[in-house]
Amino acid sequence: MHTMWKGTISFGLVNIPVKMHAATQNNDVKLRQLHKECQTPIKYEKVCPVCDREVGNDEIVKAYEYTKNKFVVLDDEDLEALKKEQTDKAVEIIDFVKLEEIDPIYFERSYYLSPNEGGTKAYALLRTALKDTGKIGVAKMMIRSKEQMAVIRVYQNTIVVETIHYPDEVRDVKDVPNVPQEVETGKKELDTAKMLIDQLTTTFDPEKYQDEYRIALLDRIEEKKGKDEVATAKTTPTPDNVTDLMAALQASIDKAKKDKPKPKQPKTRKTKTKAKTKKTAEG
Repeated sequence: MHTMWKGTISFGLVNIPVKMHAATQNNDVKLRQLHKECQTPIKYEKVCPVCDREVGNDEIVKAYEYTKNKFVVLDDEDLEALKKEQTDKAVEIIDFVKLEEIDPIYFERSYYLSPNEGGTKAYALLRTALKDTGKIGVAKMMIRSKEQMAVIRVYQNTIVVETIHYPDEVRDVKDVPNVPQEVETGKKELDTAKMLIDQLTTTFDPEKYQDEYRIALLDRIEEKKGKDEVATAKTTPTPDNVTDLMAALQASIDKAKKDKPKPKQPKTRKTKTKAKTKKTAEG
């Protein structure tokens, strides 16, 4: 299992060296977007609308928009200094609480923790203490340049970190529109609803549930592959540097010719032909 992070968990004077691993994965079927005409994957480019050209990663800076079109630019040194300051801190358990005191709306993502070198005994100590007390630890940690709230708990004999949202990240339920207040319900309807709940009540078995849409989509993909209903993207030839240079030079020449002002035609002196002819005839 891939190690995402190494560090220590501390509670009181106890420090536990640990490794962190992703506990979940996204199994969504990823679909690409193709150009219908030639079946080529569509490219997504970073384009500056003012300069009207594609920009590279080395031309991009990060900034905070504090008001419309007004930004505070943060360079790499600013961000690295803050990141190092936080990364150097261990995952410190601040409080111990009961799991049921935290509403599921706060939970975000799960990570497994395994003991790093020399941490087996302290790991087992924390695991046993959490099991025996029925408590979970509330901690802070740094993940992907963000200081994250988390809870430390035991899941099937393994210590798990559950990242949780800060209170200001959970939207106020009062802002949800059209939520009815207390509404009178008839006793008969309520008894029927409770009876239905009782009939459908069972022990939670996660293996019983599956993503029906994903399974059907994968089956459909295999079916189309079996019928040879597939598309092959056309390859785009990559010009070499010489070709690129010659093309650029020719374009420059063509542009120069187009932009070059036309030379002015010299003015011709008008002669009085008729007068000269008449004078010659008289002589």
